[in-house]
Amino acid sequence: MTERLEDIAAAMVTEGKGILAADESSGTIKKRFDSIGVESTEENRRDYREMLFRADDAMKNYISGVILYDETLRQKAKDGTPLAEIIRAAGSVPGIKVDAGAKALAGFPGETITEGLDGLRERLNEYYGLGARFAKWRGVISISETTPTWGCVKQNAQALARYAALCQEAGIVPIVEPEVLMDGDNATHSIDRCYEVTEWVLNTVFDELFDARVKLEGMVLKPNMVIDGKKARKASQEEVAEKTVRVLKSTVPSAVPGIAFLSGGQSDEEATAHLSIMNQNYDLPWALTFSYGRALQAAALKAWGGKSENVAAGQRAFTHRARMNGLAATGKWTQDLEQAA
Repeated sequence: MTERLEDIAAAMVTEGKGILAADESSGTIKKRFDSIGVESTEENRRDYREMLFRADDAMKNYISGVILYDETLRQKAKDGTPLAEIIRAAGSVPGIKVDAGAKALAGFPGETITEGLDGLRERLNEYYGLGARFAKWRGVISISETTPTWGCVKQNAQALARYAALCQEAGIVPIVEPEVLMDGDNATHSIDRCYEVTEWVLNTVFDELFDARVKLEGMVLKPNMVIDGKKARKASQEEVAEKTVRVLKSTVPSAVPGIAFLSGGQSDEEATAHLSIMNQNYDLPWALTFSYGRALQAAALKAWGGKSENVAAGQRAFTHRARMNGLAATGKWTQDLEQAA
């Protein structure tokens, strides 16, 4: 029986669970490994991710899906089990990053367009055969005195829509990720400026999704939170939550089953606290959860340190962050629970 897109999307935003973004590119994972003095070899990358995927308490109770990099989807654990099978056995959905990264947008200085549409139909069919049931594509929008421009917003929104339509054709749920970066200083990147740009971007993305005939019930949105630029962080957690919910309610159709936030450079606890306040204080038409990478993994990576004898410690650190974010996804996280662990 063919799996329905709506059912896969609903499983990805199961109450109290969220998505682990373990799709770091080769360059990004090397930076992460450099920070703990570990060489970024294929075997070390495999061992690190296997440690996360075999953290049964975290995976079974708090993780609904895992975004993988191409290499990881094809890898097998030390005992020969495909990593995607380990994820499935834990009750999570395996997914795949399919974009080819943000490249300079010709004619638009300082702005980028995400590449990877060429050959995507064929790659999606292969990924489906390898077990992936959702995909991810990230469009990047920057805020400065001169950006974003309409050309950049429009072209990234169109690319996201074309990607999403191809995913659904292949029986794969698209995660649509338009990220308004939190870089920038106070003059150009106040929380109000972030609100304005995020509203513009999301409205444009949903216009393009509609024109591309993308089925909203069979997708998941992965947006940024509405937040000050990192050089201008002044807004309270309550203000971030209020403005983020307000922008989503004004732009995201209720047919979308769930919204899984990116952490976007927030600290581990900030990302958790903001999500919890939103779920605790607001009545929402969609599930609101997390799709964090660094904010789920940073503590685990440090605890592991590349040593096999530290696997259990790494899994404990990962489980703690997964549990805290699982609580946040139901509005039940507190600072006391964070410190009690």
